[in-house]
Amino acid sequence: MKARLPQGYSNKGQGNMKNMLKQAQKMQEDMAALQSELDAREYSASSGGGAVTATVDGKHCITALEIKPEVVDSDDVEMLSDLIIAAVNEAVRKAAETSENEMAKISGGLSIPGMF
Repeated sequence: MKARLPQGYSNKGQGNMKNMLKQAQKMQEDMAALQSELDAREYSASSGGGAVTATVDGKHCITALEIKPEVVDSDDVEMLSDLIIAAVNEAVRKAAETSENEMAKISGGLSIPGMF
């Protein structure tokens, strides 16, 4: 005896589900490859008219910090600290923004918790 599906139901949904799972797996693979590429990129930003330049990688780790000698003043260490903070924060912001924009291209704007 064969089981009958209720009216309006069919086995055609299985093909769609398999296709959807393949697409999700492909998107996950693409996102992982992109994340590796983004982690390797470097992002630079400067402050104080180029007096301080900070470079971070895609993992938001500082890889370089350049300070022009003319901004080093032992009487005004606070200003130098502010310039460093501004440059680092801007470089990190660039890295995060680029990552978010590139991932959105793959996911079509779909927000997947824990993915990025």
